[in-house]
Amino acid sequence: MLELDSGQAFDPACEEDFFAAIPQRPGVLLVEPRTAAAEPHLVRTADLRRAAERLLRFPDASSKRLNLRDVAAAIRYRVTGSKFEQTLALYYQAKQRLPHRYRDLLRLRRPALLKVNLRNEYPRCYVTQRLRSDGFYFGPFASRHAADAFAEGFLDLFKIRRCQIKIHRDPAFPGCIYSEMKMCLAPCFAGCTKDEYDAELARVLETLDTTGASLTAALERERAEASEALQFERAALLHKRLEKASGALRGLPELVQRIENLDAVILQRGAEEKTVALFTLRGGLLDEPVFLRFGEQSSQPRSIDAILRQTLHVPATAPAVSADSAPLAVEGAPPAASRQSAPRESHDLRGGLRAAPPELSEHLSLVARWFYSKPREGEILFREKEWPYRRILRAIGRVLAPPAPPAIPAKSATPAGTASSSNS
Repeated sequence: MLELDSGQAFDPACEEDFFAAIPQRPGVLLVEPRTAAAEPHLVRTADLRRAAERLLRFPDASSKRLNLRDVAAAIRYRVTGSKFEQTLALYYQAKQRLPHRYRDLLRLRRPALLKVNLRNEYPRCYVTQRLRSDGFYFGPFASRHAADAFAEGFLDLFKIRRCQIKIHRDPAFPGCIYSEMKMCLAPCFAGCTKDEYDAELARVLETLDTTGASLTAALERERAEASEALQFERAALLHKRLEKASGALRGLPELVQRIENLDAVILQRGAEEKTVALFTLRGGLLDEPVFLRFGEQSSQPRSIDAILRQTLHVPATAPAVSADSAPLAVEGAPPAASRQSAPRESHDLRGGLRAAPPELSEHLSLVARWFYSKPREGEILFREKEWPYRRILRAIGRVLAPPAPPAIPAKSATPAGTASSSNS
């Protein structure tokens, strides 16, 4: 995946021709050593030629920079069209060639997630950075601090427990501060039944899975019913609760979803002209990228819509989307039968994440790093019940559009008769 597709042997006697053949483009560069026991040098750079010259030209005696001229046998590199593609190419190459330290090289941090732990009989919801197949996970958030800030306001809307004690349901147990403030159903001293607690937990999961839409809709419905029944005090209380819920959910990013349902398409500009790189995210895991080459003559041209449907594999009975049938070449699209989207699951409290491979956490971290970056390059579109084909087509057009020129600041006019310098 995202292989280093170009390279050449390094000969110090022909270094001018060697450096001239390297493009002055952003990409990922690998310097291969002469001895098999030595470790290769892998970097990402905004200019491949400049990086190669810095590493392989004859060093200055006073310079302390790393120089590999005496140990380099060859280089391999990949030209990238976006920072996202560059980061992923570096990740895959580092994981393959430097398995013992690729996390440190990329400074990979575990993603910040909100977890509903299913190991306990009375589950609780809390922030974590460890993925295991033992609960429901929602995320990723921008940071641990952002996840804690959201959880603090969000959990005030419900009455599930926040303590870390083991529940024995002892009526003599004094309880905690949350039970005294009526902010917890208090299973610790048998303040509720197991069914009542599970129902409250299901409301938490449904609210997170619908980005708060289910909770706000229910409160709006109850408020309208109270107003119609002339229960104005109850309507006022529901209105305050609705405002509190809207405030707590307002800052929830679009990327924060149930991990196994986190399906999206990330569009990036390709390294070649009139090329779009399509990265599909399925259940938090990144698929093999697909490169859509527009304007390249193809013996069997297909419409953009047909390419997208084969790549994302949605049943043919889905409504057709009109698109220009410009000649289009595709690279990296595996057979559609192997790319089926997993069906979305219901809120079964016996379910949760069923598999947590190491790459799941790493892919979530890489996607979160790009999504929360400012400014963010490229486009992302999420799948709900089906893929949003029309929006994907419009997003492809925006990615292909030439970048807008930088704005030139207007010069402030100097009033007539005044000196342009402060010194007289």
